[in-house]
Amino acid sequence: MIPRYSRPEMTAIWSPEARFRIWFEIEAHAATAMADIGIIPKEAAETIWEKGSVAEFDIARIDEIEAVTKHDVIAFLTHLSEFVGPDSRFVHQGMTSSDVLDTCLNVQLARAADLLIADIDRLLAALEKRAHEHKNTLTIGRSHGIHAEPTTFGIKLAFAHAEFQRNRERLVGARKEIATCAISGAIGTFANIDPRVEEHVAAKLGLTPEPVSTQVIPRDRHAMFFATLGVIASSMERLAVEIRHLQRTEVLEAEEYFSPGQKGSSAMPHKRNPVLTENITGLARMVRAYALPAMENVALWHERDISHSSVERMIGPDATVTLDFALNRLAGVIEKLVVYPERMQANLDKLSGLHNSQRILLALTQKGLSREESYAAVQRNAMKTWEHGADFLSELKADPEVAKHLTPGELDEMFDIAYHLKHVDTIFKRVFG
Repeated sequence: MIPRYSRPEMTAIWSPEARFRIWFEIEAHAATAMADIGIIPKEAAETIWEKGSVAEFDIARIDEIEAVTKHDVIAFLTHLSEFVGPDSRFVHQGMTSSDVLDTCLNVQLARAADLLIADIDRLLAALEKRAHEHKNTLTIGRSHGIHAEPTTFGIKLAFAHAEFQRNRERLVGARKEIATCAISGAIGTFANIDPRVEEHVAAKLGLTPEPVSTQVIPRDRHAMFFATLGVIASSMERLAVEIRHLQRTEVLEAEEYFSPGQKGSSAMPHKRNPVLTENITGLARMVRAYALPAMENVALWHERDISHSSVERMIGPDATVTLDFALNRLAGVIEKLVVYPERMQANLDKLSGLHNSQRILLALTQKGLSREESYAAVQRNAMKTWEHGADFLSELKADPEVAKHLTPGELDEMFDIAYHLKHVDTIFKRVFG
């Protein structure tokens, strides 16, 4: 988590101040629940809330205590007692450190997910707007990087919109799965704490009680959460790579907005490089990389160990902060993307109508030729265009075998570009409703 790739709202979720404030809320809500069922005095719970709520936790002081105790939760509780006074003996009754740590982590991940969902919504809005803008902007589709058949630039963006709509649904599901609470005490048996305390804390923090916590919340939940972030990152890279390819000089069908005063190269003043989408590609690699250690965290020893702890202290902030930054960068790229329809048309025309080869192939089979004969007839004429720059339609009309089955008028009709656009509305209706 470095400032260059961080946005303040997401970074704030992972600040020490935010973490300690959540720790306090967990402890204070637990104290209220214990007071309600008669485990601790109500006055003590009220004092904990009253004095803790206005406390400004001193990070340096907590670090100083932890340097002696070698235990972060104990250090925090010791510092909290300095504000609360004698009633602090009723804090953390029957609880264990993981109750605080795991519940806090899930609060942070849920809050991070809320920001990420909003980020995806911004990207979806940009994709939808630009997709409708270029719904009928003709461009060549490519397979293996080679000209295939025509599509529209709007369909390309609609494809991305559908993919990120799925990603949004995945993230909503991952947020729901991660938003659990464990206040179950040592080994998770509730031996020293009433399950009603957990239910109260969960309700107050917008979580659900973990069915079986074994002292720690099961890490399959976290594995799924970070895996979902990795899938989102992969979708971002797919779209970023598409833009990078379209910005290549030989293609130049679209490019990132190049702002006044922007410089592309320290050596070559003419350069306009796809630096934003290249950056997104790199950040996507990092987010995906965080998924693997999250999966490895699932296999803890018996009821618990803390091999997951150091991992999550890193990947929790890094994955969410990085993805938040990258999603907003990608949304900005789409919002300002410069599109060149005339260049798309020029590239489409480069191969003299070869993109109609399948239509000719199918027409010949319908006229009685075998598929093999039809393929051979179309391919030999296509290769004259490919290798020598001949006009594909003229070559087809001059081919005796083709002419036996298809009239010049029929061939002309098969080169009508509208043929390839007849179901654009259907695709858009499926994607956008």
